[in-house]
Amino acid sequence: MPEPEQRKPFYRRIWFIILGLLLLGGLGGAAYFYFAIVVRYEAKAAEFDLSKLENLESASVLYDRFGNVYSKLFIQNREQVPMNQISPHLVDAVISAEDNRFYEHSGIDFLGIFRAALKNTTSGRIRQGASTVTQQLARNTFDLRDRTYDRKVLEVFLSLRIEKSLPKSKIMELYLNRVYFGGGLYGAQAAARGYFGKPAKDLTIGEAAMLAGLLKSPNNLSPWRNLEAATAERDFVLGRMVDNNKITAAEAKVEQAQPLQIRPKSTFVSQSYAIDFIRQQVQDELGFEALQSEGYKVYTTIDPDLQRIAEESLEKRLAEIEQRPDYQHQTHDQYTAGLRQWRASHPNANNPPPPEYLEGAVLAVDSRTGEIRVMVGGRDYSQSQFNRTYQASRPAGTAFVPLVFAAALGKGIFPGSLVDDSPMDNRQVMIGGTTGILGEWGVEKADNRYEGPIPLRRVLAESKNAATVRLGVEAGVEAVRDLAKKAGISDDLRPYPATFLGSSEVTLEDLVTAYTIFPGQGTRPPALSIVSQIVSADGRVVYRHKATHENVLDPGVVFEVHSFLTDALNNGTGAKSREIYGLKTPYAAGKTGTAYNFTDNWFMGYDSAITCGVWVGFDKPQSIYRGAFANDTALPVWVNVMNASLAKDPPRELARPIDLKRAEVCLSTGLPASPHCLLTASNDPSVPPRKGTFVEFTTAKQMPKEQCWLHGDGNRSMVRSLKNQDVPRAMSAADSSQVAAVSLREPTVIGNDPYNSVKPRIRDPGQMQTAKADWTPAPRALPVATPEPEVRRAQPVGPLDRPEEQPRVDLPTPEPIDLSNDPTSL
Repeated sequence: MPEPEQRKPFYRRIWFIILGLLLLGGLGGAAYFYFAIVVRYEAKAAEFDLSKLENLESASVLYDRFGNVYSKLFIQNREQVPMNQISPHLVDAVISAEDNRFYEHSGIDFLGIFRAALKNTTSGRIRQGASTVTQQLARNTFDLRDRTYDRKVLEVFLSLRIEKSLPKSKIMELYLNRVYFGGGLYGAQAAARGYFGKPAKDLTIGEAAMLAGLLKSPNNLSPWRNLEAATAERDFVLGRMVDNNKITAAEAKVEQAQPLQIRPKSTFVSQSYAIDFIRQQVQDELGFEALQSEGYKVYTTIDPDLQRIAEESLEKRLAEIEQRPDYQHQTHDQYTAGLRQWRASHPNANNPPPPEYLEGAVLAVDSRTGEIRVMVGGRDYSQSQFNRTYQASRPAGTAFVPLVFAAALGKGIFPGSLVDDSPMDNRQVMIGGTTGILGEWGVEKADNRYEGPIPLRRVLAESKNAATVRLGVEAGVEAVRDLAKKAGISDDLRPYPATFLGSSEVTLEDLVTAYTIFPGQGTRPPALSIVSQIVSADGRVVYRHKATHENVLDPGVVFEVHSFLTDALNNGTGAKSREIYGLKTPYAAGKTGTAYNFTDNWFMGYDSAITCGVWVGFDKPQSIYRGAFANDTALPVWVNVMNASLAKDPPRELARPIDLKRAEVCLSTGLPASPHCLLTASNDPSVPPRKGTFVEFTTAKQMPKEQCWLHGDGNRSMVRSLKNQDVPRAMSAADSSQVAAVSLREPTVIGNDPYNSVKPRIRDPGQMQTAKADWTPAPRALPVATPEPEVRRAQPVGPLDRPEEQPRVDLPTPEPIDLSNDPTSL
């Protein structure tokens, strides 16, 4: 009987060997997977800095002067908030729409990955994802956007690391603050404010569902682009919330029945001249990247309502000017139409031809602090980013004249002085040419006439150019330039008499700064400001504007010029402000400015609360139209801005300095009046006598020591009684044809005069003496012979006409002459 076959040990049996080989293969594979995949990708995941999860690029928010959001500066429009400031409905909606096992997995939903991998394999490319909220956070933070398996594996391991490092609530907070909701809105807070005009904590169930539905395709599903698609996605998410027991079916039905109430796309992220200027100011303080990504709160001084009114008023007035038949230039509408055609024919070009239509600028500031309330740098920021409030230097015309008067009065010239308003040889001023008579191109009226000696007040009110130059020469070019520099004009003014009439270029910003000395009682801010405070995202104040002032001029002198400017606005070249345009504030003052050949129009004015300047002109200087005066172009815009400011910034009357006294001044001599200067008779017996004096404010330093030398007192008057004459002047009845012309004995210009011109002179009452015998009249030329004897009025001649080097001759006082019965008197 054969011996039975011995059975092999189990470890030698084939099944065991196969099993062992499989086990070894599995272990080897596991080892390979661990060292080749796990270790490798864990090492890669460990290279990422998880602190970047909280480093969100947040928009810097601009606030207006009242603390309301005015605009934003950002790379991504985001406003980061903590979890307790986000509605729980939004958390539930996002979980239902994006990751319904969020609280159950450890960062990876393996079932979802398997399902997506199977579908992507069969399609041959990546078609579907199964990303969890944690994976999306990792992808958005570290820019893992390559659609490859390597990127997907790295994302998995990075998500596992995030889940180990952060609690679920923090992961959800970071996700909701970072994710994109379409329409340029990043994060739940920006999306809630942008779409619904409310903070994220106040979102309703339906609103939260709509936002969660946008995450699938933010731009395509944005309600600003496709309201129907956004509504359908909302309804779908509401159904998912019911399935996940986040809300009841009844609640979902109520929300689905409600139409979406979407706010119109906000304009507070648009650009403008004011916003661009703010950005530049803050960028200089913080740096570009910090400003646009670190979520600063920038508090500005802009008044949004006043800004809007200024923009609309300027555009309306310029459009009206473009409709005039004598306006012969490009219009805004013509350029806009041409720009559309150019862009259609040049789709890839970004350098369109610059506009050449009529431009303008408005700048309004707080008179006390220099805080900018309005900045309009042009008509259309999208077509030209050139800010004409501070980047354009243009001739100020007669808007510069108040600084000439301030310099003259500051040197002690009596405010009641008379200045000769008569033709002047233009070779000494050379505005608009080098020969002929100085043109009265800033008078703001077409029918100007010369009036002889007139008070300083009327010279300023009526923009009398020749008289202004005579006053400026008396003050001195350097004195005017020095005062302009102290007042805030940074441009270098030309050292020639033409500067007295504003021929030198200045910016609107500088001229507005200079005008603040008048409501500021001789002081001004060192610079205009538009940012009051900057606060970092963590609440630290990193910048605060400190209001300071610089002393420029004596308050008494400033008030004298202010008094002149009040008259200029009410009764002079600015009279249309009340008569036609309806200026409401009773305490305003201001001055028109028209440059030579009507190229630049200005109006500069103020009250105690607001100082505002308006400029109208072209970027390339050319005549606006013949007769384009500032009181027709710039003044209406200024009136609208000042009227609009009254409700929020009511003005008050500027107080007169206590050392400034009233002085009665003779209209004939510009000296303190005597009792005999008060009344002047008229040629018409039916017209009652008029007052022969006017009142001016003056300081003790400016006040002449002597009274009127023409009228004097009752016994020493040169003219005691003159009947039927408007002006107390003696009449000459001599036959001028029988008298030879008298040649001038002395040169009319003191010092070097390369143009051989007549020196502008001012009647300076401070140099006049009451003793008539102390001076010798300078000879005056007589008219040529005429067929009939001609009666001429002789102007009273003061001691200014006596050459300074002529010796004095003391003569006895003559007896008064009674002309009441003289048949030669009229």
